[in-house]
Amino acid sequence: MTFGAVLRLLRVDAGLSLRSMATSIGVSNAYLSRVENGHDAPPTADRLAAIAKTLNLPPLLLIELAERTSPFVAQYLAEVPEAAGLFIDVARRRLTARQIRDVRSLIDTVVPRSSGEPPSLGRLLTAESALPLMSCRDQADALDVAATRAAAGVGAHDVAQAMRRRESETPSYVGAGVWIPHAVVPGATLAAAVVTLATPLPAPTPDGRPLQVVVAIAGPSADRRLLELLATTARLARPDVVAALVAASTSDALIAAIRCQEHA
Repeated sequence: MTFGAVLRLLRVDAGLSLRSMATSIGVSNAYLSRVENGHDAPPTADRLAAIAKTLNLPPLLLIELAERTSPFVAQYLAEVPEAAGLFIDVARRRLTARQIRDVRSLIDTVVPRSSGEPPSLGRLLTAESALPLMSCRDQADALDVAATRAAAGVGAHDVAQAMRRRESETPSYVGAGVWIPHAVVPGATLAAAVVTLATPLPAPTPDGRPLQVVVAIAGPSADRRLLELLATTARLARPDVVAALVAASTSDALIAAIRCQEHA
C-alpha cells in the first residue's frame, strides 16, 4: 500500500482541498503534497491523529495504515501494565498468526466489538460479489464487472457511470496492484464487490505494480462510513495479501482470505 495515495483518496472523498487540510493540521501545502505523492515518509503518529480528526476518522485507523506506533497504545499500556505482560507472553510463546486469530476470536466472545466499528469489506461480500480470477480485457472492463456486483438498491449502469466519473477526477489506485473504484450514488445501499484478475493488467499505479485486485464500493453518501470502508480496504494493499487473494480460486475462498487479512 502507498500511504500517500490512500491519504489523497480519503482527502478528496472528504471534500477537502490540499490547502484546507494542510492548514487544518498546521503544515505547508508543499509538505502535504510530498506525502501524498510518496516523496516524504508518512507523518508522525501525532500528526496522523490530527489528520484523522480533520477527516472525522478514528485516529488508530490512519496510524495503522501508516504503520506508525500509536500513542494511544502507549497510553493504554501505561494505564494497564498487565497488557504489556500479555504481549510479552505472546512473544515468548511465539504464537503463530493462526493462534493469534484464535485468541482474537476468544476476546471478541468475551468482550464483543462495539457497534461503532468501521464497516468491514469481508462482511459486505457475498458469493455473488466476490469474483476470483476473472479475465478482463482492460481496466474499463474490470470496473464494469466489479461495479455491476456492487450495485445495491440502484441500477448497475448508474453505479458504473458514477465510478467512471469519480475515477476520471482522481484515480483510486492505492498500490500493490489494488484499485478501489468507488462512488456516491443516491439511493444506493453501501455495498462492495471484489474482482481478482487471472492476468494482471497494466495501470498507472503509484508503485508501478500491475493491476491484480479491483474492489468496487458504492454508497449513498460521502459520509464517515464510506471513508472508513475505503481506509480499511486500503489495508489489503500489500504484496503478500494480494498474493493470498489472487491464490483464492472460489468466491468462498476469496471472502475467507479477505476476512482473514482483516483480522490478522
